[in-house]
Amino acid sequence: MNFDAAVIKNMAKTIRKHIITMTYEAGDQGGHVSSALSMAEIMAALYFGVMSYDVKVPEWPDRDRFVLSKGHGVLGYYPALAEAGFFPTGMLKTFEKKDSYLGGHPCSKMVSGIDVSSGSMGQGLPIGLGMAKAAAMDKKGYYVYVLIGDGELNEGSVWEAVMLAAQLKMDNLVAIIDKNGLQHDGFNSDIIDTDPLACRFESFGWDVTECDGHDVGQLLEAFDHVKSVKSKPHVIIAGTIKGKGVSFIENKVEWHHALINAEQAEKALAEIDNAV
Repeated sequence: MNFDAAVIKNMAKTIRKHIITMTYEAGDQGGHVSSALSMAEIMAALYFGVMSYDVKVPEWPDRDRFVLSKGHGVLGYYPALAEAGFFPTGMLKTFEKKDSYLGGHPCSKMVSGIDVSSGSMGQGLPIGLGMAKAAAMDKKGYYVYVLIGDGELNEGSVWEAVMLAAQLKMDNLVAIIDKNGLQHDGFNSDIIDTDPLACRFESFGWDVTECDGHDVGQLLEAFDHVKSVKSKPHVIIAGTIKGKGVSFIENKVEWHHALINAEQAEKALAEIDNAV
């Protein structure tokens, strides 16, 4: 995958539009809309500029792996998979509908392209570490990318994996922190403050890169950087805005999981379309 930054930026906009439409179509089921909007550029960069995969052979042994540890952000995951070609984009409108394959959290047994079922907070990095270790044991060259919510860093299992990954020198493991500053119950700083986050990861022996998680150029540089550093696991701390791209959703804790009516959907789509 070697698309340019402009193509990836436009794909992030497409993903955001899908997120809004899917949430609206879900009706009274709604969705974790703001958590998905914050990760649009990250997903676009991974699936259209960074990761190696084959949609015709989803279980290709040498593919890069992706783990959505913040499984509730699946509204931002399904559109990336669909636009990449793992399943038809028309399926997106079935999100959370009866008998749909597209549930509120990723399920590897139901949707092509999903490597790991997720939803319980704190599990993605330990799973990703196991996958990275398997690659090393099998002498495979693939990378394992794990997207983690910053609120999820409250979980002790994350830090157990952080310690072990450094000890094992898992340089094929890349954690991406969606650092939007909010979680279900409020601002992270008011619940468990994990800052200074870069210093914490560095103290555990990780290679650390910080970037603007909505700047495609910075994201691509960060992903390129990890390939040049050996014998350390990598973390990309991506500063993001929860609800990015929709003014009435941005940084609003009440939009962590919500319903969208027709008027709100129309306004949101217009804002996304008009974004520079």
